[in-house]
Order: sequence, then structure tokens, then C-alpha cells
Amino acid sequence: MRLLTHNFLASNVKGVSTGYPLALEVAKSSIKEVELNADFLRGILPKLDWRALVAATSAAGFPELLAVEQPPEAELFAEGAAEAEGSAIRRLHHALLEIHVEEGTLVCPESGRSFPILKGVPNMLLHEDEVRH
Repeated sequence: MRLLTHNFLASNVKGVSTGYPLALEVAKSSIKEVELNADFLRGILPKLDWRALVAATSAAGFPELLAVEQPPEAELFAEGAAEAEGSAIRRLHHALLEIHVEEGTLVCPESGRSFPILKGVPNMLLHEDEVRH
């Protein structure tokens, strides 16, 4: 599971009003390099919860990768930033698309319900008594 995926997942357990952001507990992760696509990052940035991404990145073992506050778009998408090693856009790209959680758990912040991550796939299926009717 990429941290990009984590940023959009929420708990839908019956009785939960704010099941977001899910806490991330990482047992095993990997790095899978992919080509940086600045246009994709520019399009997804307004949809991201930056604080949730910073927390997930830290939980995955990279606490210093992202700044606590989201960098301005002018810094992220500055001329030549995509090619500059260690630039804000490269760190964002690495956090969203290259860090993969292979094994772990997602935990609902309201109910404490755990959802396993196995072989990189989060299992968000609910038990019958947790489904909203």
C-alpha cells in the first residue's frame, strides 16, 4: 500500500463519525522506485491531507522526510526542482509513491478498530455488526 492510498482511506464502522485519518502501524515496508511525474503531484496536492501524510511517513520510518508544514507550491514546482536531489517535490514523490507498506495495521482513530495490511493490500472489510444499515 502506498502512502498515497493511506491518505484517502477512512473507517466506515457503524457509529463512527470521523474515521479519519487512520493511524498507521508498519511492520514491514519497502521502497519501489517510480518515475517522478510533476503534473500528477500538482493535481493530487490539493486533495492531500498534509498532516496525515507527515504522520504516515513518520510511522513508515521516515520521520524527517517531509516538513511539518506543507511547502508552498512555488517551492515544490520551481524550475529544476524535480531534478534536484533532496528537493521538496522529490521528497513528496518519495513519500507518496515509493514507500510501500507491505505488512501492518490501520487503526480507526475513533473506534480503535484495526484493519490489517497484508502483502501490501489493506483489508477494510467490515464485520456484519459493523455495517451501517
